[in-house]
Amino acid sequence: MGCALVTGASRGLGAVIAERLAADGRTVVVNYAHDSAGAAAVAERIASRGHSAHVAQFDVTDEESVRQGIDEIRRNAGPIDVVVNNATGPQPEIPLEKQTWQDHLDQLRFFVKAPLLILQAVLPDMRAAGSGVIINVGSEVTDLGNAEFGHYVSAKAAMHGLTRSWARELGPLGITVNTVEPGWIPVERHAGADVTAYREGVLLGHMGEPIDVAEAVAFLASPGARFITGQRLAVNGGKTMT
Repeated sequence: MGCALVTGASRGLGAVIAERLAADGRTVVVNYAHDSAGAAAVAERIASRGHSAHVAQFDVTDEESVRQGIDEIRRNAGPIDVVVNNATGPQPEIPLEKQTWQDHLDQLRFFVKAPLLILQAVLPDMRAAGSGVIINVGSEVTDLGNAEFGHYVSAKAAMHGLTRSWARELGPLGITVNTVEPGWIPVERHAGADVTAYREGVLLGHMGEPIDVAEAVAFLASPGARFITGQRLAVNGGKTMT
């Protein structure tokens, strides 16, 4: 197994994804922007189970920061062969008449600009290896079209647009690109939230857990998914079936 980079992995879905990929024997790089204690704790949990982890602080939306971060990872952990684009910023609900272009740009920075910068930084190594895996963490909101969320919904939809275009362009190089689209999976920042109304629309009748998303990511990163590219995998208990 090679080296997997998980962005925004100091907590939440990213932390669980990082730990799950490490369980498959990969060296995992836990990226973070501000939460150094959280990232260190994730790496320590991975190491305590006998697996290898590194932490890497860099801003995924800044070109120079990404370049330096990927160079450092290459020196310390080796070339990256799996990228999980999970990092996100604030996701405010804003009535349509109050949404600004800047609100849209704020989301596009994380879901279009950041994946692009990271892909461009890791592509030379993947091209040389003749293989690689890119997994974009999308959202079911692109199907649900949540109100007061157009800035976030459109950016996540654009992210899957990248998946489809990149899959077509990179397939001949042996690189797969897919999107995992979670439903509402409560994590630390949702503590105390009322899930009743959402759960009523989940066909399986219960809320998902972070490990459910991590298992889907691990599958797409595995040799078992070597013939899957350009696809969306919804992890939401059937929420978007209707």
